[in-house]
Amino acid sequence: MSSPIEPQAGGRRRLDHVLGEGFLDDLPQLPVEELRARRAEAEQEETDLSYARRLLHGRLDLLRAEQEQRRGDGGASGTRTTEELVATLARTLADPPGPSHGLGRHNLAEPSRVGEHRRAAEAAVADPSISDPGGLDDDALAAAVARLEALADAVGTQRTAVQQAADALVQEIGRRYREGLLTVDDVLETPTSG
Repeated sequence: MSSPIEPQAGGRRRLDHVLGEGFLDDLPQLPVEELRARRAEAEQEETDLSYARRLLHGRLDLLRAEQEQRRGDGGASGTRTTEELVATLARTLADPPGPSHGLGRHNLAEPSRVGEHRRAAEAAVADPSISDPGGLDDDALAAAVARLEALADAVGTQRTAVQQAADALVQEIGRRYREGLLTVDDVLETPTSG
């Protein structure tokens, strides 16, 4: 069974399209409207994957804190309370994304498939008790951490691939602008949904 964040050939999800065969083919021949639409699609997918990654890291923080607490190395302040763990999770999910590794992207899009990514995180641990890490024995806790780490790594890998696709589209739009084929308005205009 494949991971819910792996692109599927012929799939209908945005991830399948952005990372699918042909998405970046013949960029110099595409109309600017199509380039902008594909750029917007790639940027939205990157936003969704970034959110999923942050969600997974928040859950991992809680599980790792439970592991630390059990080992007695809860950090400089000792064992963290439930309130401290919740505050840490809230900060993790509220923090703005870190620096981008792509071409100066500034994306204001909101995640569009929050539920899908939450379900993927829940499926990775296959146990509703993930919301109560204290109820897991040490082996189950370690297995949950390992599975969430693997999913977070897979999301990161897909996010990088999506960023590369977005970068290729931005580069083509930039090339056309530098060569005088597009105006500033052409570059900045956002696609309209029909």
